Amino acid sequence: MRTDLHIHTEFSCDSDADMEQYILKAIDENVQVLCFTDHVDMNKDDYGFNYYNPQRYFEKYNSLREKYGQQIKLLSGIEFGEPHLYSEKLAELSRFPYDFIIGSIHWIGNMFPCLSVREKFSAKEFFTWYWEEMLKTVKHGGFDALGHIDFPKRYYGEVYYTEQMLNEIFKYLLDKDRIIEINTSSLRKGHSETMPGSEVLEIYKSNGGRYVTIGSDAHVVEDLAADYAVAKAHIEKLGLQEVIYEQRKRVDV
Repeated sequence: MRTDLHIHTEFSCDSDADMEQYILKAIDENVQVLCFTDHVDMNKDDYGFNYYNPQRYFEKYNSLREKYGQQIKLLSGIEFGEPHLYSEKLAELSRFPYDFIIGSIHWIGNMFPCLSVREKFSAKEFFTWYWEEMLKTVKHGGFDALGHIDFPKRYYGEVYYTEQMLNEIFKYLLDKDRIIEINTSSLRKGHSETMPGSEVLEIYKSNGGRYVTIGSDAHVVEDLAADYAVAKAHIEKLGLQEVIYEQRKRVDV
């Protein structure tokens, strides 16, 4: 079974991709499970601030699920940025019938790892702040899986961490029965590793982590399920278990 549990559509500020075109491509390429996880950005410095409209999303999603639901498993989701900072909004959206909620960190205060920030702060500095924010997020919860856990790597081209900090993050994450995703978008940015790569996945496993989802983080239809085989190889090598989510409940693949 091939899955893609991290996809962006026209309901994300940074994508024009059409839901139906994703579905048609998935059916054509034998991808059996799709989850549409559009951005919810509440940081006022993000150009996607307040862009997402759940009513419009579900209107289209439900019509397509009715049309194609016998041919492919379609799941509803969101990627919610900085869950610990916007708990009221997350609780409000959680009342909608989502199957899957990804929690991600994109911003550290008013800083995104763009070029101007990278010129000012080293990878070690930025990652130190990033992991501190990640720890706050896992303590808060409210989501099902952490998205692209070493996200700044996509921009810095390297990752910095201490095993002590990752152990603490994974302790709180797993205590709440939450998991991580393997995000393949970094491979399309010219990097050699998924997010996370094998070293961080091994630390996750050593802390008792067992389950992962796979997501392309596609923003265009052509990237649907990109490098799925690479993520699957990590799973098989480390003895992890790929899962999907239905009605916020984990289901083995």
